[in-house]
Amino acid sequence: MTSSTLIFVVLFLALFSYWYGIQRSIKVAGGATQVKKLVSLPRQFGLLTAMWCGLPALIFLLVWTFFESTVIEALLVQSLSVEVQQLDQSALGLYLNDVRLLSDSSAEVLQKADPDKVFAAEKLLEINRDAAWLKSGLVLILCLSCVAFIISRFAVDFRARVYLEKIIMRVLLACSIIAILTTVGIVMSVLFESIQFFSSVPPWEFLFGLEWSPQMALRADQVGSSGAFGAVPLFAGTILITIIAMCMAVPVGLMTAIYLSQYASERLRSYAKPMLEVLAGIPTVVYGFFAALTVAPFIRDTGEALGLSVASESALAAGLVMGVMIIPFVSSLSDDAINAVPTALKEGSLGMGATQSETIKQVLLPAALPGIVGAFLLAVSRAVGETMIVVMAAGMAANLTANPLDSVTTVTVQIVKLLTGDQEFNTPKTLAAFALGLMLFVTTLALNVAALKVVRKYREQYD
Repeated sequence: MTSSTLIFVVLFLALFSYWYGIQRSIKVAGGATQVKKLVSLPRQFGLLTAMWCGLPALIFLLVWTFFESTVIEALLVQSLSVEVQQLDQSALGLYLNDVRLLSDSSAEVLQKADPDKVFAAEKLLEINRDAAWLKSGLVLILCLSCVAFIISRFAVDFRARVYLEKIIMRVLLACSIIAILTTVGIVMSVLFESIQFFSSVPPWEFLFGLEWSPQMALRADQVGSSGAFGAVPLFAGTILITIIAMCMAVPVGLMTAIYLSQYASERLRSYAKPMLEVLAGIPTVVYGFFAALTVAPFIRDTGEALGLSVASESALAAGLVMGVMIIPFVSSLSDDAINAVPTALKEGSLGMGATQSETIKQVLLPAALPGIVGAFLLAVSRAVGETMIVVMAAGMAANLTANPLDSVTTVTVQIVKLLTGDQEFNTPKTLAAFALGLMLFVTTLALNVAALKVVRKYREQYD
């Protein structure tokens, strides 16, 4: 059986073990009428049995999958001739790749292939078949053994709930560790590649250079491949589009949140808020279509009517559409933050004679400031990381300008451009994408730190 099939089998056995654990606990108690004698509930016995059935088998499958290809490759190499075993690493890799392709080929292809490789392909199929049977048998034996072990310990005074909670706590701890290790792995991989990039390009040139042209020259006489890695135009374009988007999203989103939370009727709120949050579910490519086909031509025609020079792809078009896209982030989170303010604060202000607008400005907004700031910073992070709208509406030209009517590009767009297609990860052109990713990581980290400081400061004031 394949790993996916085995997973379904393990889940089915775990479900059956849940039922069997409940029935076994009832039998241990002496019948359904004697269940009160048990220290733990029958369903807790069932959950414990299901976890003992499923978790060890799934962990075993994960470890097996991690080491399976390496072990099978080693067994295959041992079965080949001495001449093949003495090949260098690259040549052996190519040979094994041909063997894998032959193992999936038809009989007609095998008849025309090298007999030694055909023999190796047949050996590979045999090893894979034996490995599949061994894996299936071990998984089933492990499931049954674990269930038999835990069932043998069932008794009236067996504390199934305590053992169940310990297992759940360890599962949660493992998930937390995986999340932390994933974050550390991402940071270290980006940092390692960025260090390689900065070994070829000086950091000050990358951070303060005014020209971005990452095309490296392949020959000394090649023209148009200067290899300039000044990222200031990218940073400027990212900041410009983000500012335009926030100028659109923050006022509209905050005013919408105030209206929905304080002025709108319950019926209007029940319809308006879900409709507003639909904007967050629209794919960004649809926003890109809207920006490129509707907003950008409208801005260009309007600018020409006013005598202004407007590029066909402008930062203003991308920023406005991006602002519409992130309005739900600001409005929904700000609405939740305002509604989370204790009702006593609002009623006390109104009881002192303040108007509703004064209560909103002087009481509700200051009390909800941590949540509102968090919404703003989340929207900024969303705007900084957006790619599709910028590609379709703002272009890919690295222009250093503060004019929103010009074409600009952002950091994320250049990362996509640098990593698109077949690339060699040993050239400054490709490694520049990791340096840009590191700058994005540092920027979002700084935003999160600033948000935490604001939240802590004002939370202490209003708790």
